[in-house]
Amino acid sequence: MNPLTSAYGALVGGKNRLYDRGVLKAQRLRGPVISVGNLSVGGSGKTPFVILLGHLLQQRGIEFDVLSRGYGRRTRGVLGVDPNGLPDQFGDEPLLIARRLGCPVILGERRYDAGLFAERKYSSRLHLLDDGFQHRALARDFDLVLLTQEDLRDRLLPSGRLREPMSSLNRANALVLMNDLEFTPPPGKTVWRVRRSLEIYSPPSRPIAFCGIARPHQFIEQLRESGIDPVATKFYRDHHAYTQSDLQYLREMGKRTGATGFITTEKDEVNLGPRIESLGNVCTAKVRMELADSPDVLDTILRVIGNHEPAA
Repeated sequence: MNPLTSAYGALVGGKNRLYDRGVLKAQRLRGPVISVGNLSVGGSGKTPFVILLGHLLQQRGIEFDVLSRGYGRRTRGVLGVDPNGLPDQFGDEPLLIARRLGCPVILGERRYDAGLFAERKYSSRLHLLDDGFQHRALARDFDLVLLTQEDLRDRLLPSGRLREPMSSLNRANALVLMNDLEFTPPPGKTVWRVRRSLEIYSPPSRPIAFCGIARPHQFIEQLRESGIDPVATKFYRDHHAYTQSDLQYLREMGKRTGATGFITTEKDEVNLGPRIESLGNVCTAKVRMELADSPDVLDTILRVIGNHEPAA
């Protein structure tokens, strides 16, 4: 085993034990916190699932906010997301959440501080904590962990993409398994299933598919499952900030391949901003998630967080 991986695993395990034993204490907000997280670095569908859960809450008329770190932003401190803002101000995923849900999205390196800001400014009944499984400094009332097929065969950082070992699933309230994942959960663990697909309207007949996401091969596989076979592909790093030279390269690529347009993801659309128009015919594929037995799932979560003990 990579000695750096062993050292990383020891560090993560040590921190978790300190929280488990109460040596390190999580700070608690007045309102209940529902955390949506995973074990790996990117690519498990946390943002689409936060949006799905937000829509379910909105259907019940429950006011909520979203607390996020705001990965990739150049700003610092606690900040409310302006849906009309830019990714370098707020991060691409918080912007996408704010635009899709129309709810308050608050950023903060310390999510507790972001939650205090939200409780002073908004009438939210509860908080959704985006990418919160490893952020144990904030107490949560329900821990949802998304699990993918890739997670099962992955390794800890830096050898792989896992931020925690599989044994950490023991502290989750419920596991959300992607698509038809076969997995034997820890004894007594609640398991829910979600199916992930793409909503695609009027795609080009011969598209170039491009994206800057954690697992681009998933995007291409889902395109092909939808009957779309790109003439070429171009991948960038996750959260890629597009430049004019990137756009020029894509336009030239389109001419070389005889493409009739482009297809990309919602997150890339956010990162492109108004410059997306310079590419001409661009189709944005939206992630669609279907949660099995969603009314029962939400009832379970609300029943558990109903026992929330507010901060003193």
